[in-house]
Amino acid sequence: MAELITVARPYAEAVYSLATEQGTLGQWSEALSWLAAMVNNPDLVQVITNPKHTAQEVEALMLDVLGGRGNEEVKRFIAALIENARLTLLPEIAAQFELLKAQSEDIVDALVESAFVMSDDQKAELTTTLSKKYGKTVRLDVRENADLIGGVRVSVGDDVIDASVRGKLQAMAASLKN
Repeated sequence: MAELITVARPYAEAVYSLATEQGTLGQWSEALSWLAAMVNNPDLVQVITNPKHTAQEVEALMLDVLGGRGNEEVKRFIAALIENARLTLLPEIAAQFELLKAQSEDIVDALVESAFVMSDDQKAELTTTLSKKYGKTVRLDVRENADLIGGVRVSVGDDVIDASVRGKLQAMAASLKN
């Protein structure tokens, strides 16, 4: 995984730089999202990794599926990825691009695992609290995780706030062992 990020990051940074220069962040975001979805399709992966298909055929297929979402820069980007045998990196390139875009917009993503379904009011309160803590706009990705027993676990980047019953029980068990 770390190797994928290391190889994908320069591509994402180059695309981000170009998109920022041209004011086309939204267009690139949409195009990369579509391209990543294509590469995540097992049937398409079989075609693009099959040596029987030429680079031109693969490029034509990708551009055909992409449709009007791709401008000349996107077409050149796809050609460069094909030439360097990096098409399978598209999901990671798209993820890295979205991270760079979010950083520039002062947005952080928070993964919230909750033992129970959270109400809209609870989500709004948590968003407000996290926004104050980090000084940025927070986007919540809320998932239900019954293994937590009760409470929530919030992950923002490398920060983890574990306010779950399971986390507290594990902390108590660790302190009793010491």
